Amino acid sequence: MLKRLLFFIFLLSFLKGQEKLPDMPVKLLSGKTINLYELLDNGPVIIDFWATWCSPCKKLMKHLDKFHKHFNEYGLNVLAVSTDTPRSMGKVKSFIRSNKYDFLVGLDPNQQVMKKCKAEIMPTTIILDPGGNVIYRHQGYYPGDEEKILNIIHDYYDKQGIDYKKLS
Repeated sequence: MLKRLLFFIFLLSFLKGQEKLPDMPVKLLSGKTINLYELLDNGPVIIDFWATWCSPCKKLMKHLDKFHKHFNEYGLNVLAVSTDTPRSMGKVKSFIRSNKYDFLVGLDPNQQVMKKCKAEIMPTTIILDPGGNVIYRHQGYYPGDEEKILNIIHDYYDKQGIDYKKLS
């Protein structure tokens, strides 16, 4: 009986440790709406919550764009979700265009997606595997965090046995 109880506790702790994000619609800057899980069809997804007023967010976005451009051919998608309010939403499009960012940009002016993803501060970066499981979550940005993200991406592709060109 004690063994069964311990096994059950172990199983619960293991299952709880595997965080999975729910599928949800995300309105894109282009005006289209996409479901989060549609992005997972090709491979992993980096979701980054940011705002135009957030300086650390802007620093991280340069790296996310580099990751998107390099790994997109291997199935990686980057979705940068702006949490700007409806009043400051106009700044989002000009910021993305002026920096020539190529990744997908979502709009979350009422922070509904942000809440469902349990993102509490800017930036919050989440990497999902194709099953929707969180393989990385980090809040905030300090120089060097981009190396951690890159290592997670490399580790994911290595474990999957995918032939890819490493980014240095």
